[in-house]
Amino acid sequence: MAFKRVVVTGLGAITPIGNTVEEFWHGLSNGVSGAAIITKFDASKFRTKFACEVKNFDVTQFIPRQDARKMDLFTQYAIVAADEAMKDSGLDLEKINKNKAGVIWGSGIGGLKTFEEEVINFAGGDGTPKFNPFFIPKMIADSASGQISIKYGLRGPNYITVSACASTNNAIIDAFNYIRLGRINICISGGSEAAITQAGIGGFNGLRAMSERNDDPATGSRPYDKDRDGFVLGDGGAALILEEYEHAVARGAKIYCEIVGGGMSSDAYHITAPHPEGFGAFLSMQDALEDANMKPEEVDYINTHGTSTPLGDPQEIKAIEQLFGDHTYSMSISSTKSMTGHLLGAAGAVESIAAILAIQHQVVPPTINLFNIDESIDPRIDLTPNVAKSKKIDVVLSNCFGFGGHNATLIFKKI
Repeated sequence: MAFKRVVVTGLGAITPIGNTVEEFWHGLSNGVSGAAIITKFDASKFRTKFACEVKNFDVTQFIPRQDARKMDLFTQYAIVAADEAMKDSGLDLEKINKNKAGVIWGSGIGGLKTFEEEVINFAGGDGTPKFNPFFIPKMIADSASGQISIKYGLRGPNYITVSACASTNNAIIDAFNYIRLGRINICISGGSEAAITQAGIGGFNGLRAMSERNDDPATGSRPYDKDRDGFVLGDGGAALILEEYEHAVARGAKIYCEIVGGGMSSDAYHITAPHPEGFGAFLSMQDALEDANMKPEEVDYINTHGTSTPLGDPQEIKAIEQLFGDHTYSMSISSTKSMTGHLLGAAGAVESIAAILAIQHQVVPPTINLFNIDESIDPRIDLTPNVAKSKKIDVVLSNCFGFGGHNATLIFKKI
């Protein structure tokens, strides 16, 4: 059977560098760092005292207070991002077949803050089990997709993917496949995360995975820099409206780009560390290119996973060099996590929007805080250091890799 074409017709974002898509792009294109001292709780006793928090977020501007109280923050972010994307898409809910419209979301952790609060409250009591009746519905990760589906009355597939930091790329790939197989016409896909909590910061500190550059938080996220010392945790979310091409054209929709390929693989190596030779990353990118029926030379820009960890950054570059050969030195590469921090399960959605906007504006967002490139990285590679650059961009590849060896790659193409 012939696959149907899948396009993106709406975008929504709430990020550490902007609470709308427009603000997000302004932050990206101007190299703004979202990192600062944590305000959500007193982090003075933690090894890492900073993160990339969402700023100036008042949920009551978007969701009635009584409803917001029944949602964890990660679900609130999901609702807000989806609302912006739906408005951007111009979809008329009275004119679409809601049985053929779904929600496929991604989150690596889900309602961590809710879980933390309830357990601390119980542990501080006398042993009497007094739990909030909304504890479980707020905490479970699929509450985000469920709440979006309820809000818009969408009755198609409704679930969440969990594959650590690859979660949202997996969600978007699933949505892409459902549409191109003709199962549905529309899907709200994306991801959200709200893990800047005592448990989140403490847990990743326990893994020694995060930067401890407390003296200069704004430069804490340093992908590909020789002095990088770990990732910076970020919060937020992003949503994409995926739509079957003919369906979008028939209603006169604005089309941002086409999704042409999705690839997945496993490192099958270690529960947290990436394969040292980037074997899983290579397979994921190769799979995406094969799915898109594209040659490596057609890719103009790669939005890398690039978390600023000592182990992760070099293996991804190795995989790129192995797959793309000499074309590696013709492409632009950048890690927008240098600005947003690492949004864990929501990273893929935020970075997908970065990729799509790069095509829209013909601009490569920079890798900021790149002061001294790691000596193991070939200096011929264009890492887009510190300043955005104009470039002809027709095809963007976006990578997400997660603890457990999960790898997922998306390819976006100008239409």
